[in-house]
Amino acid sequence: RGKGPSRDRAGRQLVWVHRLSIELFRVDERLIHGQVVIGWGHQVRPDRYVVVDDELASSEWEQDLYRLGAGTADILFVDTAGAVSRIAEWCDDEPRTILLTRDVTTMCRLGDSGALRDQSVNLGGIHHGPGRREVLTYLHLTEAEMDDLRALEAGGAKVTARDLPDAREAPLSQLVGR
Repeated sequence: RGKGPSRDRAGRQLVWVHRLSIELFRVDERLIHGQVVIGWGHQVRPDRYVVVDDELASSEWEQDLYRLGAGTADILFVDTAGAVSRIAEWCDDEPRTILLTRDVTTMCRLGDSGALRDQSVNLGGIHHGPGRREVLTYLHLTEAEMDDLRALEAGGAKVTARDLPDAREAPLSQLVGR
């Protein structure tokens, strides 16, 4: 980049297809932890994590705890409104990015802005809680969350569940039915 057009071995100019630098949109209650940093991190090799969480965005001491587990990658902590206003910028940035939300509601709020159209959203660890039923061993959802995910997909996002990169991907239709 920046040194003129790239060429293949035969000297033909290569045409680069623009890739989004947000390589993974993931819902995971634990945010930055082993499965994300080691499992997904080894595949994606992120330069940056963007954590979208309204409460965490204003808690510096909690942010410091998450930074301890992220290795050398930068971490941005932003609230949902800030993420909506900056997501196009992050898509055009150089750093390879994993964007994380703690819950389905926050990811759906990003989707409501149109920011997730034609993007893949990965459902990771969402654990048992009031009103939730087990969909997969690592994924428990309420009826309202299932409805929100259907709406997210209807808005143009591809929603799947996969705890680790080498695990089998489960499409939303398999998870919640239609």
